[in-house]
Amino acid sequence: LEDAGGWPERATAERFAEYAALAADALGDRVKTWTTLNEPWCSSFLGYGSGVHAPGRTDPVAALRAAHHLNLGHGLAVQALRDRLRADAQVSVTLNIHHVRPLTDSDGDTDAVRRIDALANRVFTGPMLNGAYPEDLLKDTAELTDWSFVQDGDLRDIHQPLDFLGVNYYSPTVVSEADGSGAHTSDGHGNSAHSPWPAADRVAFHQPPGETTAMGWAVDPSGLYDLLRRLSVDFPGLPLVITENGAAFDDYADPAGQVNDPARIAYVRGHLAAVHQAILDGSDVRGYFLWSLLDNFEWAYGYSKRFGAVYVDYPTGTRIPKASARWYAEVARTGVLPGA
Repeated sequence: LEDAGGWPERATAERFAEYAALAADALGDRVKTWTTLNEPWCSSFLGYGSGVHAPGRTDPVAALRAAHHLNLGHGLAVQALRDRLRADAQVSVTLNIHHVRPLTDSDGDTDAVRRIDALANRVFTGPMLNGAYPEDLLKDTAELTDWSFVQDGDLRDIHQPLDFLGVNYYSPTVVSEADGSGAHTSDGHGNSAHSPWPAADRVAFHQPPGETTAMGWAVDPSGLYDLLRRLSVDFPGLPLVITENGAAFDDYADPAGQVNDPARIAYVRGHLAAVHQAILDGSDVRGYFLWSLLDNFEWAYGYSKRFGAVYVDYPTGTRIPKASARWYAEVARTGVLPGA
């Protein structure tokens, strides 16, 4: 598919819908919960904009085209699934919604938040959940493209009813208006010389204060709370599921064969408490999934980052439950968050 043009081409969306139909026909009698896409922002803007993820292209217009055709693929896939699945099947999409905060309360920093929110979030939630691309996104990117790749009927196909919205959250994003000083940090998505943010050259990205994970991501549960509350206000009546939340740390097995990871326990505890508070304050959160069960192949980082609750010794394949696995299992069994 990439040899034929990849996600910047409409045909890939059509092939994706065919794939969804095949999956539904094969598995629909057993699988009741379906997610069309996981983190389409990464697929489009990191794959075709910054090039830090496959297929490694660095073309801002291709990134915007890819985002649209991922949206279209989602909508066509939802229709294919609904046509084939039982009426009680649940269909969703998972977005890595960026919780974007301004560095200061200046007008310039506030506008930087607006610009990145459009490129990170509303480029997907707009057509998927509201049936239209945001006008400010179209205006911001007008010098790059006229968006003529959006054809008649596309927005109708994309805007399909969903049973819930999957939300992946790890850390907030802090931005400001770029001042030309060169003092701002990388955008946090691979340190590429190419930006994943089309037409956002005058936005600077900053490292949030406080503790960080092995990915260099700030530990800030308040970002998850604020994000859930915002989504509940913006999309009332749409249930939410935390489909990914977790942290990578430099885990190792001690001489006794134990893996102690108190930082991960603290991270998960804080974020579960934030979810609980959001529910108390009115957010309709139906579930929480820890990322991840096992140490895994982490996108372009390969096996160098460990997110798992279970440690994997890669040379032997041995699995060792970390202290966080036992802690989390107890929370899952009892429904009680220690200290809450």
